[in-house]
Amino acid sequence: MKLTKVVTAAALFTFATAGSALAFHSGGVAECEGCHSMHNSFEGSANVTGMAQYQSGPFLLKAQDQSGACLNCHQSADTAPSGYHISTAGVTPLDSTTPVEMTPGGDFAWLKKTMNGSIRKTATTWDGDRHGHNIVAVDFGYTADKTLTAAPGGTYPATNLACSSCHDPHGRYRRFADGTYASTGLPIFASGSYVTSADPIANVSAAGAYRILGGIGYQPKSLAGSFAFSANPPSAVAPSSYNGINTTIAGTFDRVAYGNGMSEWCANCHTAMHIDSYTSGQKGLVHPAGNGAKLTAPIAANYAAYVSSGIMTGTGAGYSALAPFEVGGGATIADYTALKAFQATPVAPTVTNNVLCLSCHRAHASGFESMARYYLGNEFMTVADASNAGMYDTSTTENKINTGYSTTQQTNAYNGRPATLFGPWARNYCNKCHAKD
Repeated sequence: MKLTKVVTAAALFTFATAGSALAFHSGGVAECEGCHSMHNSFEGSANVTGMAQYQSGPFLLKAQDQSGACLNCHQSADTAPSGYHISTAGVTPLDSTTPVEMTPGGDFAWLKKTMNGSIRKTATTWDGDRHGHNIVAVDFGYTADKTLTAAPGGTYPATNLACSSCHDPHGRYRRFADGTYASTGLPIFASGSYVTSADPIANVSAAGAYRILGGIGYQPKSLAGSFAFSANPPSAVAPSSYNGINTTIAGTFDRVAYGNGMSEWCANCHTAMHIDSYTSGQKGLVHPAGNGAKLTAPIAANYAAYVSSGIMTGTGAGYSALAPFEVGGGATIADYTALKAFQATPVAPTVTNNVLCLSCHRAHASGFESMARYYLGNEFMTVADASNAGMYDTSTTENKINTGYSTTQQTNAYNGRPATLFGPWARNYCNKCHAKD
């Protein structure tokens, strides 16, 4: 448990309007009645789909499943990015409804955007089911993956995938002043996820794990079998306001400073995706990712110089939140000070930085297959208008690169970035690192 603390109304208002859930989770466990109904009563109503009046769900949850309990707060019928919401209500397939949340992890509602179109006059369906982690949340219309029965590269069962598969709902994992983690010990006194998060104090207090992620030994109580995590949460810091329209490539709201350990943490479920991944150029190996997957000097130079297709005149950081890299470090308070400085002002990548899974993927869901940060199904991300300025594809007959999406949907899929930032006929964003390969 964490320290009991008195919070003034003014402080609560500050936390609640900072674009995060600081006031509720505070880096650790939230109040019990936020998620559970103590006397098996869902607040005297029958507004949870399929549940009888005066009846709560499993574990006395205020929903039929674990993810539903999370989405009670984290889904909203927003028309623009808002606070800690990670799912847009009311999104349906084959129409103009559009996910609007633009957190670093993406909007789960992209899972509902199955679209029809054609490629070279051949009828095509782009299945929303391919857009991310298919959490099961019956009350909110989220179902298990229709194709995959287990995590790619692993054995974690798709029918048990929930928010609590990754995030510890009771926030037990904590980071101490020396950078170590445990699920018990010194009390959690604040979130450890943000640039505004205070540091843990040696022998006094701990900070919550990044995004209350589970660590070594974590396995949801509802999941039978042997699926306990073997890696601790990664080191990372996010802006305290992390959900908004990004009008620059570097991002404002979705720019997270990653230290290390993210890919190793993903391997808790996707183990085989990382086998021999530190060596490339050999048949059968996967893209390098992890603490040992350092950027090469040519890759770092490409990254810093790449502006858009054919334009390699970038100076300074050239940083893009659409292709983040790990800074390295993150064990000590000094490392976290450096991470916070990087989040505010990114610097150019070097051969000490790491490729991570999230260099290419969003953690929750995206507008693209394989929950990629950008479209991989065509060599181009944009087309050109009559003045040769970059624009998103508006074709209704060929759908060459828009997977049936409108301009608004394409813009939101890039977390608000207009096509002009990528330029006309921009080749896909693998070129940020590989433009000269």
